[in-house]
Amino acid sequence: MNYEFTLLILIAAAAVLIFISFSLGRSTGRKAEQRDWEKNKMDRIVRDRIKRSRAVLGGQFSEQLAPFLPDFPFNPNECRFIGKPVDLLVLKGMDEGRIDEIVLVEVKSGKAKSLSRIERLLRDAVTEGRVSWFQYNVPDEITGYEKGQI
Repeated sequence: MNYEFTLLILIAAAAVLIFISFSLGRSTGRKAEQRDWEKNKMDRIVRDRIKRSRAVLGGQFSEQLAPFLPDFPFNPNECRFIGKPVDLLVLKGMDEGRIDEIVLVEVKSGKAKSLSRIERLLRDAVTEGRVSWFQYNVPDEITGYEKGQI
């Protein structure tokens, strides 16, 4: 082999090696960028979930605290927390030993201002007078109050 041919092969081999190493370096760089992007995306998702969780907990706390806030229009002693589908049951007059009115209260906080579908249906049933009373007596054999028991 002559010297020029050998030099040409060495230059070609060097060019191929440079190209391969450059390509590998770029793909490694892209992989690192991809990992960074995925990590940042995951961080954003986690931060968003924490923010939403705090909002939910703050709302739940507000629902139970509402009767004790200064501008709440009902006597806190006459309020009973229900939670779902409505937040509070107010028995107006109960502190004086009577019931003048029964009020269902839905507490909203933060950006939540509209009623859910079930809350709207409940509101409509109450405002349309579709409310009734029912008393259920548990059978004595279930409670153990039959003759001779307990």
